[in-house]
Parts: sequence; structure tokens; C-alpha cells
Amino acid sequence: MSKQSEFYDKLKESLDNSSTYPSKYLFKFIVPTTKNQLKEVKDIFDLPGVVINTKASKTNKYISVSITKVVKSSDEIIAKYKEVAGIEGIISL
Repeated sequence: MSKQSEFYDKLKESLDNSSTYPSKYLFKFIVPTTKNQLKEVKDIFDLPGVVINTKASKTNKYISVSITKVVKSSDEIIAKYKEVAGIEGIISL
């Protein structure tokens, strides 16, 4: 089992033990400002009812992105994290 797979298994277990669904979930990411990464993140979450807040770092090298979305399951949360993981330079929190 890969470390990434193990990480998602632990995350799923933690989410299932601490949440009931549907529920609001707060996704947090750090995005470099060098390319179109912010647009890529917004495109992944561009759905009705999703709230996206951004804040630039003091040096303007990064943007903090907070996204609140109603999710139906821990699997939906993990699927979004995996989708965002494909974006170059992104850090998931």
C-alpha cells in the first residue's frame, strides 16, 4: 500500500468517525500565484452553493484558498482532494 493510499484511508476513517452527512466541509489549499493554479482550483469547485474565499500572502507568492461545500460523504471529500492534487505546486491543508 502506498503512503498516499494509506493517507486517504486514514482520512476517510477520521472523517467517517467525526462527521455525519450531508454536512458542510471546509477545504483549504495554498496555491502558488505563478500560473493559473487558482483558476484550476476554482474550476474544480465551481458549483452552486460553494463559497470560495482567497487571501494573498504578504509576499504575494501564494494565495490561501478556503472553500466551503456541502458534501454527501467522506468519499466525495477524498475525490476532491485527489482531483486538486493533480494541480502543480498546490498544498492541501
